[in-house]
Amino acid sequence: MHLAGGTHMYALELLDRTGLAFTSRWLHIIAGVAWIGLLYYFNLVQVPSFAAMSANARTESIDILARKALWWFRWAAVATVVTGLAITGFAKDYYDNFGKSPNGISISTGMLIALIMFVNVWGVIWQKQKIVLASAVQVRAGGEALPEAAAAGRAAGMASRQNVLLSFTMIWFMTFTSHFSFAFDTASSSGSRITYWILTLVILAVLELNCLGIIGGGFKPAAESPFNWPYESVRNVLISGFVLWGVFWLMWEIIFAP
Repeated sequence: MHLAGGTHMYALELLDRTGLAFTSRWLHIIAGVAWIGLLYYFNLVQVPSFAAMSANARTESIDILARKALWWFRWAAVATVVTGLAITGFAKDYYDNFGKSPNGISISTGMLIALIMFVNVWGVIWQKQKIVLASAVQVRAGGEALPEAAAAGRAAGMASRQNVLLSFTMIWFMTFTSHFSFAFDTASSSGSRITYWILTLVILAVLELNCLGIIGGGFKPAAESPFNWPYESVRNVLISGFVLWGVFWLMWEIIFAP
């Protein structure tokens, strides 16, 4: 905004389209740090710590600590998705050549993975954790644990570790888009793009269906179902997350080689 005499009022630039796009990115980063930070806290700190606690201490922690953390966790996921979509609306020419350009295909992949993670948060983790929280309240009041609480906890835990597994690749695409995707050739061959999206959808669908217990071994431990190996420990999910990232990296190197 320009005032008389050429004076520039920079503060109000945040209210134009460019400023709103920038503000959306800023808020998106804050929300994303909160969401993924809490995801890593649950999986790397809270769950292993709960396993080492006494039954009474664990029940109390679930009711007090986990309940509050889950509130911030699920709403940070909402804020991340909303601000991410806001970026696409405010950024100028965001969708120009979106389906062919390296940055368009890269950010689309990251967005797809993030949306799968969001659905896991609200459709699986939170739904199952409500049962676990209700059971903790009942036990603290002197009652018996809900019979379905153990299975609900297992399902929530697998979905949470699935999100850790997916997060490495998701974050990589979010940063790769602006900083390295331009080194690849995605525009010259529609066949290459179709191949990429078929492989991407198949990989993500198989992982998600396995996590939900629809294929593979259901919610059985890895000793009974090797398909659940990625979800069995922190070590396993970290290894699996980097393997998935490596698969996508190789796909770009092979399919979109310049």
